[in-house]
Amino acid sequence: MTAGTSLLGLLTALLGGIGLFLLGMTMLTDGLKLAAGRALERILAAWTRTRLHGLITGICVTALVQSSTAMTVAAIGFVNAGLLSFAAALWVVFGSNLGSSVTGWLVAWIGFKISIDAFALPFIGIGMALKLTGEGTRRSGLGMSLAGFGLLFLGIELLKDGFAGLGPDALPRLGSDPGALALAILIGIALTVILQASAATLTLALTAVAGGMLPLTAAALVIGANVGTTLTGIVAAIGATANAKRLAAAHVFFNVATAVVAAALLVPLLWLSKAIDLGLGDGDDPVTQLVIFHTLFNALGVVLMGLLSRWLVPFLLSRFASTEDNAAHPRYLDRNVATVPQLALQALRRELARVAHLALELGDLACRHLQQQAPADAVQFTRRLEVIEKLQAEIGRFVGEVSRRQVHRDQAEQLPELLRIANYYDTLARVMYHVALSGQAGPRVLTSPNRDEQTDLLAAVAPVLVSAQAFFGAADPDCGEAPENIALRAEEARDSFEDTYQRSKAALLQAGAGGTDVNAMYDWLACLSDLRRAVAQGFKASQRFASLPELKEPALDSESED
Repeated sequence: MTAGTSLLGLLTALLGGIGLFLLGMTMLTDGLKLAAGRALERILAAWTRTRLHGLITGICVTALVQSSTAMTVAAIGFVNAGLLSFAAALWVVFGSNLGSSVTGWLVAWIGFKISIDAFALPFIGIGMALKLTGEGTRRSGLGMSLAGFGLLFLGIELLKDGFAGLGPDALPRLGSDPGALALAILIGIALTVILQASAATLTLALTAVAGGMLPLTAAALVIGANVGTTLTGIVAAIGATANAKRLAAAHVFFNVATAVVAAALLVPLLWLSKAIDLGLGDGDDPVTQLVIFHTLFNALGVVLMGLLSRWLVPFLLSRFASTEDNAAHPRYLDRNVATVPQLALQALRRELARVAHLALELGDLACRHLQQQAPADAVQFTRRLEVIEKLQAEIGRFVGEVSRRQVHRDQAEQLPELLRIANYYDTLARVMYHVALSGQAGPRVLTSPNRDEQTDLLAAVAPVLVSAQAFFGAADPDCGEAPENIALRAEEARDSFEDTYQRSKAALLQAGAGGTDVNAMYDWLACLSDLRRAVAQGFKASQRFASLPELKEPALDSESED
């Protein structure tokens, strides 16, 4: 009974250690993303200009957030949101795999050679004090990351105690034959899929080796962990853009190819790891040797990708149907970007500008259709409106997801304003859809039985249709110019439209008084009234778009409202 109770306690310590490690890693990653804000985007933009810059950035950022999985998912999210190009993100992902080796070195140097209580508990205490006193600020994110760092090493301490208590004979040792190595790789894959973190599997392997449970051939377990970490990237790319899928595929290729080469060269790599360990003067330390092995085979993968990238990049660029062909699919909204409020707001603005472009494009087509310059059928207009409506729904869902996270007050205030602007463009699209169908079989016919009268009426209306087209072109926020310049042009175009509208209205009334078909005249007047409403909606949207505050970093110690 005592032995059973003792075994249960040790297993509980193992489970608790894994839980604390994963909780600490989650808090560390989420806290750093909240504290960094848009700075992470600036770092990626500035340090991904070349392959070497991207590689170094991937290594450094992964070493900071202590999760190659988080870095890879973030890179996929940035590519999907249009914040990072595929070519730039590729070497960030490769670097993140090498950067994951830093976790092993921290565990080996700190987790096994320094008293955990000496620094872990102060980190947790200081971190939680910062979080509680700075709720909703970047200081809160910094505190969360510090507390997570401490919890991460408390988890390692529990794992060490658990494995040491189980003893070296608790599980059968892994052999060196191919079957045993394949089993170890499969175990590593399964553990990483379950734990959703290759760093957790690596830590388990290190603590198990330190406890004498596993021989150094647990390196095969670490190889499997690198393969298992690709699942998260694959899931993150489901439903994403073509470039995001290509990046996830590159991540899979890197890890699988590296695993195959490392498994084939396992014995030489283990021998080299032992030689390096002895050369460092640490003696015959299996923990250090396993960390060296992990670093060596990830570095080998980077070298391998350097040799194969000239073939890999063109191959991936030729694969995957672009989701951009599906206009109803969000191009910039990504659930991974939603975890960083600053980046989420930028992605929302880009998607909203795209919706604006589609709505204004529908308005332009409707005007050309009424002038018989580009006749279109009702199905074409219906499909265009459906695309806009679906994107509107996606924007609403994304705003809801962002608002449920810890968001700074200044950032939270922008969310309802973005929804208001989206509603203006939605109304514009609906009105112009109605205007377009007024030339089809609908409630209004916009025709007269007399062909000459039709020509006269269209001649009176044509100037205001052209003026509306000019406004739709001037008010497009997806043209790449500064919002304030677009707002200025939109105001000038709106004023010009209003003058033309009044003249066309007067011309229609004059034609009606002169004997033209009065019913047709009324139809055109109603049409122009709808057109005026659409322009008004577009004008209000452009002005509010321009008045959105610049995406600045919240101050580190700025307080949120109670």
